[in-house]
Amino acid sequence: MVLLKRLVCAAVAMLAMSTLARAEDGFPFGTEMTLEALPQAGSKRIPNIEIGDHGEVVLELWCKGGKGQFSVAGNTVIFVPGQIQDRSCPPAKAQADDELVAALGSVETWRRQGDVLTLIGPKPLHFRTTGN
Repeated sequence: MVLLKRLVCAAVAMLAMSTLARAEDGFPFGTEMTLEALPQAGSKRIPNIEIGDHGEVVLELWCKGGKGQFSVAGNTVIFVPGQIQDRSCPPAKAQADDELVAALGSVETWRRQGDVLTLIGPKPLHFRTTGN
C-alpha cells in the first residue's frame, strides 16, 4: 500500500512538472521582452516588445514606437504591425526601426527556450524576457 501511494505521488509530481515546463515554453503572452541586440551608436536604447494576454503588442524601437498584434497557432506566428509613430527620428535609426518592423512582419514560426523567444523568418529575431 505504501509503495502504491509513493507511485501515485511520483506520477502526480511528474505530471505537474511537465505541465509547468510546457507553460514555460509556451508563447510568452503577458510578457515584456527585449531584443538581443547592441545599442546603436550614441544611444543606450534597445528595442523591446510588451506582449499582452491576447497578443496585442506595444513596440518601443530604436527611436519609433507603435502597436501591433501577434496571432499564434501552434508554432506558427503572424505579426501585424499597427500604426507606428515617427517621432522625428534620425535617418539611421528610422531605417533600423523600419527594418525591424519588416522583420517582425515576416516571421513565420517561433520557438521558446527558457526566457528566450526566437521569432523565425528570413531574419531570425531573439528576444529575452525583461528581468527586474
